[in-house]
Amino acid sequence: MANPEDMWQCQTASCGYIYNPDKGDRKGKVPKGVKFQDLPEEWKCPICGATRKAFKALLGSD
Repeated sequence: MANPEDMWQCQTASCGYIYNPDKGDRKGKVPKGVKFQDLPEEWKCPICGATRKAFKALLGSD
């Protein structure tokens, strides 16, 4: 299971999509296991179309 710091949440007003490397992104043709930092620069949120710059890492809950 991915660590929280490896998962990224879209910070747009209308979305809330979380990129999880354990799942990848079928719509964007990103296979399982690809970390957020390894996504292609042109990748966009499959829900709202936001660019990678609109995402922030989730914080661990220690």
